[in-house]
Amino acid sequence: MVSRVRTVAFQGIEAVPVDVQVMIAPGKVNMHIVGLPDKAVAESRERVQAALHASGLSMPSKKVTVNLAPADLPKEGSHYDLPIALGLMAALGAIPGDALAGYVVLGELSLDGTITAVSGALPAAIGANADGKGLICPAASGPEAAWAGAEIDILAPRSLIAIANHFRGTQVLTRPVASVHAPARDLPDLADIKGQETAKRALEVAAAGGHNLLMVGPPGSGKSMLAQRLPSILPPLSPRELLEVSMIASIAGELSGGKLTDRRPFRAPHHSASMAAMVGGGLRVRPGEVSLAHNGVLFLDEFPEFSPQVLDSLRQPIEAGECMIARANHRVTYPARIQLIAAMNPCRCGMAGEPGYRCARGPRCQSDYQARISGPLLDRIDLRIEVPAVSASDLIRPARAEASEAVAARVAMARAIQQERFARLGPQAPTTNAHCATATIEEIAVPDAHGLALLRDASEKLGFSARAYHRVLKVARTLADLDASETVGRIHLAEAISYRIAGERLAQAA
Repeated sequence: MVSRVRTVAFQGIEAVPVDVQVMIAPGKVNMHIVGLPDKAVAESRERVQAALHASGLSMPSKKVTVNLAPADLPKEGSHYDLPIALGLMAALGAIPGDALAGYVVLGELSLDGTITAVSGALPAAIGANADGKGLICPAASGPEAAWAGAEIDILAPRSLIAIANHFRGTQVLTRPVASVHAPARDLPDLADIKGQETAKRALEVAAAGGHNLLMVGPPGSGKSMLAQRLPSILPPLSPRELLEVSMIASIAGELSGGKLTDRRPFRAPHHSASMAAMVGGGLRVRPGEVSLAHNGVLFLDEFPEFSPQVLDSLRQPIEAGECMIARANHRVTYPARIQLIAAMNPCRCGMAGEPGYRCARGPRCQSDYQARISGPLLDRIDLRIEVPAVSASDLIRPARAEASEAVAARVAMARAIQQERFARLGPQAPTTNAHCATATIEEIAVPDAHGLALLRDASEKLGFSARAYHRVLKVARTLADLDASETVGRIHLAEAISYRIAGERLAQAA
């Protein structure tokens, strides 16, 4: 007799159907798992046997074969424990054989028969719902899976005994309730920063249009403080964005308690991060920091201290909005539509350009340090500003600066204008100016006559690349949205171009 249980394998954030086939036949007493299992799947044999014994069932004195089909698809992870155990229980008659036909099953077993949480419950639930099936998952993963839809049948047992009693009719498992984190109220506020009005303006523009931003300044000028306050002025995630972000976090096992949050991701990896940690990869391909920051912010402090190879690996995700990890036998694609915020010192000493200070190594100290960032990567950064040291008069000033709440209101208004504009392009259209196509930005950001003349002159004198030209248009369109202006004027283009001029020294060094 062969019993069948449906489970999934994960490729990126997609759940690929896997058929778990369990057969009990005469032969030498043993349990074999076939179908390209990795070490975690192969070890499930011991966990399943111990869990069944703890639940009052003994393994049959026969040969047990477990096939994970399709056999040429690599199987990774511990979530195959529960489908294998339920397949065995169905083959032994402990649960009705047809009870599992309408479910996708995943979960890890403890030795005492309890079911522990696993990664990927949300993508599995969405995939099961698309196939018209229900889901059986651990109780700890139930709140996460419940976000897949109110119509999907979800069972979230705490143990093998609970699921067996449910199918026998002696116990009823209630459907888990989708849960959400309470809105964060302790976010750092822009009012804490004294001075730096130019940097605050650039931060507002970056938030309004989703633009990449590079801040260059001496130590202690407030670059990290400014970046840490960006989440306080960003709008919450839309329902579609919330689902995308949560699916990536679910695959990575970073959904705390199965609760979702509409707060945009803010990732700040250390500069010692490897390429696999940044863009994803490893023995078991997992999303990197770029994908975990999808629809949010990736903050890279001490920008030149990152490995040049790691920094250049960001070029494709920034441009394409996705990260493709290629291996010899398969490839995985993760979403990676990020807003890059970077901060750096102007030189190794940190004080180049400050009044009364001279680097011991002279001009090479600055040029060599800034040359660690490649020109093509710099070309992808829309806003480049210098953050000077804060003066004593700014620190002594008693007046409190503008709060994040006021800035967030202006950002929300500009984002609403962009969403209304892009809604006409279809459901897959971008939601911010920074991520719209070049053909689209040429259509929606046509400058007036004076602005066009300024843009032509600046392009010739500064030698803008095609990418730089379109990114200036995108920033100018955002500035016009902040002013609630239908047309892109000369003043908007002048400010957008000024954010490119501020980084010319970096481009020359690179």
